[in-house]
Amino acid sequence: MPESGNSGRGSVLPFVTVVVPVRNEEGSIAASLRAVLEQDYPANRLEVIVADGMSEDRTRDVVTSTVALAGPDAPQVTIVDNAERTAPAGLNAAMEVANGQVIIRIDGHCRVQSDYVSRCVRLLEQTGAENVGGAQVGVGHGIVGRAIARATSSPFGVGNARFRYATHAGWVDTVYLGAWPREVFDRIGGFDEELVRNQDDEHNFRILQAGGGIWFDPALRTRYEVRASLPTLWGQYFGYGLYKVRVIQKRRAVASWRHIVPAAFVVALTGTVVVGALTRTPKLILVVVVPYLTVNAAASVHAARGEPGELAVLPLAFATLHLGYGSGFLAGLWRWRQFHGSAAR
Repeated sequence: MPESGNSGRGSVLPFVTVVVPVRNEEGSIAASLRAVLEQDYPANRLEVIVADGMSEDRTRDVVTSTVALAGPDAPQVTIVDNAERTAPAGLNAAMEVANGQVIIRIDGHCRVQSDYVSRCVRLLEQTGAENVGGAQVGVGHGIVGRAIARATSSPFGVGNARFRYATHAGWVDTVYLGAWPREVFDRIGGFDEELVRNQDDEHNFRILQAGGGIWFDPALRTRYEVRASLPTLWGQYFGYGLYKVRVIQKRRAVASWRHIVPAAFVVALTGTVVVGALTRTPKLILVVVVPYLTVNAAASVHAARGEPGELAVLPLAFATLHLGYGSGFLAGLWRWRQFHGSAAR
C-alpha cells in the first residue's frame, strides 16, 4: 500500500479530463454538467468528454444547450458516440480521445462540489493513490425515495462499503466514481466492457491486485439520485449481485465479505423453508427470520431518525437491498457456471 505524502508526480498543475458516460439522462444531465463546468479548477486545464450511449431522449440536445449557456470561458466539452450503449464502453470511448494526465469520472445523475476536481488532483498528489474518491450522498424524493436513500447509506444496508457512510479518510477497496492518474489505465487497462454493472469494482480490484492503493476522503461529497421505488431498487441490486459473480471469477478472489453475505442469507432463508416443508416443521424458518427481522427493525429505527413515514418503509428497503443482491448473486452463479474454475480473462 502506498504511503501518504508526495507522490513524486510533479508540482505542475495537471491537465484533467472529466469523462461522463450517459444514456437517456435528459432530466438530470444539465445539473450534473453545470456542476462540472463551474469547477474552481482552471478552465484551460480541464476538458469534459460526454460519451452518449445513443440516447433516445433529448440528452444530447440538453448537453449542447448547457454548454452554450456556460459561455466561451468554460472548459471545452466534446460529445462522443457510445454505440455499445453501456457505461464501461462509454468510459473507454471517452478515454480514447482524452488528453488529460488525470482522468475523473462523473455520472449524468449526480452533482459534484465546485472544488471536486481540484480536491481530487490534490489527493492524488498527497496520497500517492492510484484512485481517489469520496462520499456518495444519496438523495431521494418522497417518503419512499428518502427511505431508500437512508437504507443505502446505512452499514446494515450496504455492509462495509465505506463510501456510502464513512466519516474518516483512509485506504479502501473501492470508491464512488473515481479519479486516476492516466498512467493507471496505460498500465492495467480500461474498464471491462462485459461488466454492464460493477465495472468500477472490477477495475478497483485490479488496481489492488497490481499493488496500487485506493483512497477515500469524505470531504469529497457527491449528491446521487437514488432509485425512486422499491421495484427499481430491487432491479438495481439484483444486477449488482448478478455481475459481482463475474467480477469474482475474473479476479479469482473476493474483495470483501459484503459481496457474499446477502447470498448466504437468501440460501439460509430458502433452505429453512424447504427443509421445514419436507420435515413438516414450518416454524424452522423462524430460525432465520426472527433474528433478521429483529436486526432489521433496530437498524430501521436508527436510520429513520424519528421520521415515522420513512420508518414504515425502511424495513422493506433493507430487505429489498439484501434479497435483491443475494438473489442476483445466486442467479449469477448459475448464469456463469461454465466459467467456474476457468481463467479470469
